[in-house]
Amino acid sequence: MNGVNVVGIGLDGTAGLTDTVRQLVEQATLLVGSDRHLSYFPNHSASRLVLTDFTEAIQQIRTYLATAHSSICIVVLVSGDPLFFGLGRLLLAQLPPSQLTFYPHLSAIQLAFNRIKVPWQDAQFISVHGRSLEQLTVAVQQNVNKIGVLTDNQNTPNAIALLLRGLDLANCYEFWVCENLGGTDERVQCLPIDQILQQTFAPLNVVVLLRQFQPIEQSLEISSLPLLGLPDRTFASFPDRPGLMTKREVRLLILGELALQPGQIIWDIGAGTGSVSIEIARLCETSQVYAIEKTAIGTTLIEQNCQRLQVNNVVSIQGRAPEVLPQLPTPDRIFLGGSGGNLSGILDSCHANLATDGMVVLALATLEHLNQALDWFNSHSWNYRLLQVQLSRSIPIGQLTRFTPLNPVTILSASRK
Repeated sequence: MNGVNVVGIGLDGTAGLTDTVRQLVEQATLLVGSDRHLSYFPNHSASRLVLTDFTEAIQQIRTYLATAHSSICIVVLVSGDPLFFGLGRLLLAQLPPSQLTFYPHLSAIQLAFNRIKVPWQDAQFISVHGRSLEQLTVAVQQNVNKIGVLTDNQNTPNAIALLLRGLDLANCYEFWVCENLGGTDERVQCLPIDQILQQTFAPLNVVVLLRQFQPIEQSLEISSLPLLGLPDRTFASFPDRPGLMTKREVRLLILGELALQPGQIIWDIGAGTGSVSIEIARLCETSQVYAIEKTAIGTTLIEQNCQRLQVNNVVSIQGRAPEVLPQLPTPDRIFLGGSGGNLSGILDSCHANLATDGMVVLALATLEHLNQALDWFNSHSWNYRLLQVQLSRSIPIGQLTRFTPLNPVTILSASRK
């Protein structure tokens, strides 16, 4: 066929081509491809153009089209589907679409998901081939359930594993490395991150990340955990929102602002997974913490996390604040991490129930809630101070390191005048 024919080919070489496509390649007057792709046709009589610099190669194709006779047939050999993170995009940008015809092969991503027997219509696909890891970082921070990653010799499975470990994610990803898909030396493995960091993989590989829900029975080595500042991944979290918790660095600041003492009663309102409650309980074993959470799944998570971390001085209360608050013992400290849209009503209840020398600490993520809280404290003549927190964590990016920011938080600490 005249013009430029872009043919996808796999590691099985000519055996994976249909008869029609194989005949088309045989008719080529110019064969374009990498050394590996061209090696599948050692006896082909056509002129050859080795793909190294794509821009230069496309210019040579354009020149060939302009100078050759009408019976020319250019065949460009590419891996998999040329219009899936492939050369097809560049060709369409540089050549008239009427001169291009595409013959896709199975893509590596398609093969990978079929090898691990996971439906892939709802997956997110990311190429880090010649690109940064930024898009992948965002995807795992947003807890995307299924991610297919096209790698390169810099952004290897090892680099991706380092990234995941550096992000200290609350969620857990099943990590698949699929090497040489379609070839005789194909290998598909699901490996722990620590094991991935110790291995070397074939240059032709695809990574598949599948988000996993932490099993209830997952054990923890309590003796290896820090006394204060538990990693976010320590806590079992919401299946649909695994990143929804007060982050480790912010928890440490909140504990400082609470000015905790032994033998106190503490309310944690909007406790979520119980991360703040558990940090308080582990720090102050003689204190009693009441973790108030409106959702049933949140209450279940709090209880699970207490069991896993062997914490006995947290009482999980399912209910909506402020309705359930008057039933609880008088608090010496109150931490308000979530208000459920009823901030003023909760503060009214805190005002009525807090011990005389007590303190309230709020973690506020929005300007609207901050303004509402300030209006309330000013109108009730409370003392308060603000701590604006803008933190970033270092993460590995290949052989380099950069910072990734956490969401800004304002910590408001208040007490009666």
